[in-house]
Amino acid sequence: MDQLVAVAQFIVNEVLSIPAYMVGLITAVGLIALRKSVGQIVGGGLKAVLGFLLIGAGADIVVTALDPLGVMIQGAAGAQGVVPTNEAIVAIAQDRFGAQVAWIMIAGFALSLVLARFTPLHYVFLTGHHILFMATLLTMVLATTALPTAVSVALGAVLLAVVMVALPALSQPWTRRVGGDGKIAIGHFGTLGYVAAGATGQLVGRTSRSTEDLKLPEGLRFLRDSMVATALSMVLIYVAVALVFWARQGTAAALEMFPPAEGIEPTIGHFIMQSVMQGLQFGIGVAVILYGVRTILGELVPAFQGIADRVVPGAVPALDAPIVFPFAQNAVLVGFLSSFVGGLVTLAVMAVALNPVFGLALILPGLVPHFFTGGAAGVFGNATGGRRGAVAGAFVNGVLITLLPAFLLGVLGDFGTANTTFGDADFGWFGIAIGYAFRTGDVGGVVLALVLAAALLAGAIVVQKRAVERGWDPGARHEAALAERAETEPEEGDSSTTDSSGGGTRRPERGE
Repeated sequence: MDQLVAVAQFIVNEVLSIPAYMVGLITAVGLIALRKSVGQIVGGGLKAVLGFLLIGAGADIVVTALDPLGVMIQGAAGAQGVVPTNEAIVAIAQDRFGAQVAWIMIAGFALSLVLARFTPLHYVFLTGHHILFMATLLTMVLATTALPTAVSVALGAVLLAVVMVALPALSQPWTRRVGGDGKIAIGHFGTLGYVAAGATGQLVGRTSRSTEDLKLPEGLRFLRDSMVATALSMVLIYVAVALVFWARQGTAAALEMFPPAEGIEPTIGHFIMQSVMQGLQFGIGVAVILYGVRTILGELVPAFQGIADRVVPGAVPALDAPIVFPFAQNAVLVGFLSSFVGGLVTLAVMAVALNPVFGLALILPGLVPHFFTGGAAGVFGNATGGRRGAVAGAFVNGVLITLLPAFLLGVLGDFGTANTTFGDADFGWFGIAIGYAFRTGDVGGVVLALVLAAALLAGAIVVQKRAVERGWDPGARHEAALAERAETEPEEGDSSTTDSSGGGTRRPERGE
């Protein structure tokens, strides 16, 4: 038995939880199904792996650049509270529930492939680390019950499999509007935030132009380069926060933020210039992510034709949130900033009202979840509502990922007192729903959890049949309004950056 557990943990920790390996294997399987040569199979698989490693490398650069900024923001604002960090809470839970998490993840992934094969939801969820995070969340919530381990594993696997195929389907109309022509889906557990952002864009941005169509004076044309615009924006933000941090916390605290090399005296000048460097590093990280996305799409999407033909007919890869970044690169930065502002506003409301009345923990806006989920929410909001949609949609995402983690702490048992929790929207609402289902007792909880899973699956099938397969476009009204506006204001249009199918959002070619 111990050997089986060890094998399961090895598969989870060393293969399934590494998105690059999973995507490489899936790409290779697709190329084998297409009967490609050995060289093409090996080359395609490796290139897909390298694409995901590029995304990871870019994400690491972004996270490294954001960490000190988060510390300075907390110091400048004087805020204290819980910082949602998926990796941290998962690491804490692994010590107690590692084997159970492994079995839920393996069984859930296998069952999701069965559902993808035999239901209309032909989505293959490939974001391995998010599968691990959701398996861990379900394990932690079910650990608060008196269910036997075998029952917990079986129930957790069913719930995991359902969300893995249902959530990509529920978001697919908006994902298809963003780009990809239905050949990719979102496989990231921030889906509620993305759908909310897209729906918000529909409400507020009927005639708003795309973030990608910003008209700039001749002297600012260089800002059309998204990498330059992102880096410059982050440099300005970083320096502004650094100055406020210095003013509030004093010179000593400022000098400790960026220790210089050994033998060099720390100075305020070094502190300021390191802030500039971190902003530039952020821009580099975003550029690396975008290149990684383009690399992996060039290999994975064609390979999935083989899987669609032989393994899961019509299979659609569900991929991590940055997969949508290239479709509206300006919207990523707009979404990040707007989501963060939404988090700050919600934190203020919680501190003044919700914390005293309900005793909710104060959730500090973590820059990493706000960048990745907020950036993606900005892209979704822009696709259906242009600039206003990007701002308002990402703001809504910021509210969700600040409120939901606070309520989630109440169903995590002993882990509710940890100084961290899960950060993305789907962990919040799904964990809360399952947790409160078991407030009726173990038997009632199992029944209600299965009813929730069945309702989610049925709802996703309805959306797939009536919206996705029938070609419903949530941005059609926005596109029509833009076309009407272009007829009355032709001088405002910019044909070089406008795409009629994307509501003003430029869609990059696969090989670009």
